[in-house]
Amino acid sequence: MGYSVGQVAGFAGVTVRTLHHYDEIGLLTPGGRSHAGHRRYGDDDLDRLQQILFYRELGFPLDEVAVLLDDPDADPRAHLRRQHELLTARIARLQEMAAAVETAMEAKKMGINLTPEEKFEVFGDHDPEQYADEVERRWGDTEAYRESRRRSASYTKDDWKRINDEFAELHARVGDLLARGLPADSREAMDGAEEHRLFIARYHYTCSHELHTCLGRMYVDDARFTAFYEAIRPGLAVYLRDAILANAARNG
Repeated sequence: MGYSVGQVAGFAGVTVRTLHHYDEIGLLTPGGRSHAGHRRYGDDDLDRLQQILFYRELGFPLDEVAVLLDDPDADPRAHLRRQHELLTARIARLQEMAAAVETAMEAKKMGINLTPEEKFEVFGDHDPEQYADEVERRWGDTEAYRESRRRSASYTKDDWKRINDEFAELHARVGDLLARGLPADSREAMDGAEEHRLFIARYHYTCSHELHTCLGRMYVDDARFTAFYEAIRPGLAVYLRDAILANAARNG
């Protein structure tokens, strides 16, 4: 007879509601039903659920997971290999970050002053100012650019840290919505997009919904912006763009 939805929820550490949602959208339809019409899951269903949860842990949105798993030419072993590679890369990155934190903790404890190179080597070669000239060339003649320059001129180092921390928290919250499987046009995702727009307006320049949609498209069309958002959570660039477009339509 297979396993009940409650049993599977317990095995996988997910809610019954999540399994119902997967069934409703066709991502995981149980292979059987009891005489009373209740869902019954077989071993093949559990294998598919395992694959779904692997991809969800890696940040893939549900629609992409469905495409990947329903590809008729896909080899189940290829899914596992790909997931293993992605997880290994993430583990390596997290280990690097953990080692950097441990080094900083130990240095503080021992009263050792790390060199600037030692403090920031874990972040690699990323330079947040590397596109400043290009930004000026592309948007230097716009009022938004001039307004942003006027505002930023008054910001202190502490201001920038506070602003960047707030923006990172905002991105993390939107990434969590993606991880939970909420559609980009859900109320929560659109509210996150609106918060993103208001953040830009509060700290940088007046950002209309029309301008915001241009930014959202740029996050996907420009590989550098895409890489920034993908580093936060795979699939976030497209998800944020779609949420921004949905929010603009809601307020249109």
